[in-house]
Amino acid sequence: MSWLTAEEALQALKTKPQTLYANVSRGRIHAKPDPSDPRRSLYQASDVQRLAERHAGRRKAETVAAETIRWGDPVLPSAISTITGGRLFYRGRDAADFADVATLEQTAALLWNGAEAFLSGSRTGNTSPSLQAAFRALAGRVTSDLPSLGRSQAALRREAGGVLCTLADALAPGPPEQPLHLRLAASWRRPDAADCLRRALVLMADHELNASTFAARVTASAGPALSAAVLSGLATLTGPLHGAAWQGVDALIEAAAALGAEQAIRRTLAQGNRLSAFGHPLYPDGDIRALALLPHFPLPPQFAAVRETGEEMVGERVNVDFALAAMAAAFDLPREAPIIIFSLARSAGWLAHAMEQIDSGELIRPRARYVGPAPETDRRT
Repeated sequence: MSWLTAEEALQALKTKPQTLYANVSRGRIHAKPDPSDPRRSLYQASDVQRLAERHAGRRKAETVAAETIRWGDPVLPSAISTITGGRLFYRGRDAADFADVATLEQTAALLWNGAEAFLSGSRTGNTSPSLQAAFRALAGRVTSDLPSLGRSQAALRREAGGVLCTLADALAPGPPEQPLHLRLAASWRRPDAADCLRRALVLMADHELNASTFAARVTASAGPALSAAVLSGLATLTGPLHGAAWQGVDALIEAAAALGAEQAIRRTLAQGNRLSAFGHPLYPDGDIRALALLPHFPLPPQFAAVRETGEEMVGERVNVDFALAAMAAAFDLPREAPIIIFSLARSAGWLAHAMEQIDSGELIRPRARYVGPAPETDRRT
């Protein structure tokens, strides 16, 4: 494996240092500290060459096809949400504008294509939001809920409401007559956070074919209960490259508190780690969800320093993972608050996509491009 200096990588890519740093933070180029000078980084030559060839337009057809499932063109038709022109839309409605006035319940009704808004939840023994309780509750439903195949969309929407109730009982316990953002604020004893929680829940409800939504659709395509599809989505969401990216943001903030923002960012990049606080491949001008959420609460000083320094160094604006972590810090929410918010919100989107996939009647079953040892030939005579 060969490595390039920053100068060599920039020459090959014909780009600016900020773009190189952005590709590292997105995981497109692997980096490691230079053994001769830990303050500098080396960049994996094969990653640099791949990007350089992409920019030059010299890609094989099979490469283009493979990259459709890696931040590429859509691989499934969907009428639920889309990202275009730097904006996120839910069935044609601007999600940032919708977040000014809507609740998660109303967002679910929109995503579920006309289902009436509902008050979800029931009184349970849960006293605080718990991701573990959500997993247990969903697993319990999977073995008792009916398979989805052969059932009408009306029946599936009713069941989707029940599944969302199950998630709400675990992730936002409280009286069923209260909207979910108020239940969440009350369970954390932070009534002043209620409006920001409402906005965050709406903004996080769906996001095209992200990893967890794709997992939910694959599961739904095989015909099991809706709860099985949501369980698949929730499991996928817990990955550090998806819903748990807030942990990387918190780690960067902790490093900045000890070293200063600039040194913390430099060290993270030199170690070859991605900066989960900055950039999003689908928003070249900034993650609209972060831009819609950040103005509604005071940014803690350490977060403000990392934002200002990082946006200058990396050339990318902060993203929604940064915004959720900053909101949790601003309102002194529990450390796991970002993934609780993310999970509760995105469950509405998972259910919408599961029902859309079921309605299509198609099984998602792509083929693999085999790159292993050549198959043995049959030598029998």
